[in-house]
Amino acid sequence: MPPRILIPCPTSFDPAYNDQCWPEYAAAVERCGATPVLVTLQSTNQQIAAQFASAHGVLLPGSGADVAPARYGHEVQPETAPADPERERIDMLLLELAEQRETPTLAVCFGLQSLNVHRGGTLVQHLLPMPVNHRAGRSVADAHASIVSADSGLGRTLRAASDVRSDAQEGFLRIMVNSSHHQAIGMPGDGLRVSARSAEDGVVEAIEDSDHPFLVGVQWHPERTFDHSDASRCLLQAFVGAARQYGQA
Repeated sequence: MPPRILIPCPTSFDPAYNDQCWPEYAAAVERCGATPVLVTLQSTNQQIAAQFASAHGVLLPGSGADVAPARYGHEVQPETAPADPERERIDMLLLELAEQRETPTLAVCFGLQSLNVHRGGTLVQHLLPMPVNHRAGRSVADAHASIVSADSGLGRTLRAASDVRSDAQEGFLRIMVNSSHHQAIGMPGDGLRVSARSAEDGVVEAIEDSDHPFLVGVQWHPERTFDHSDASRCLLQAFVGAARQYGQA
């Protein structure tokens, strides 16, 4: 049986965004051999627990919202977008269940930020003007280069990709990523390792828990560049592969 991947609806307030984005995540995991399962934001905790009982992986998608700064002890800054309490509730519950059961988890953009806050980390609420345009948007497939630690789990996943450059002497990989965010990781959460940064300005681009079978968060959108980027395919295939192995254990 194909592994079942739980994917929350991206927002509780923007149907057009949901209709555009959720199918992209679903199609990406389907092309890797998994079955996407929608988690509605109206689901009760009991309903989510029931869905989780037959799940083999969790994919936390992007969103047009920002995580409420109160969750990480900060005051709201003017540039911060309104929070989405229902999406936050779902993310935090899924992350709690995934950690309890060591379920493979891939967190994308807003999902990465949820993961970091869940682990007690903080966020930069708004990136100041940088050499890199982190808000390039979906129309730009290669927004900037990111440096990935070669000895990280993410690095081991990506090193075979045809569009990844390796610098063995320096111990890192260089990949091109898309970019569609205005916030970023501040202080990494407990047990989370920074495994990638933007090459030009050092903004955190990926985090992971090396003690978890597969717990990776990326600031870019691999689901949008599945056809364009071998690195994106490698990442999603590794995630689905971990979910398949989890289901066979």
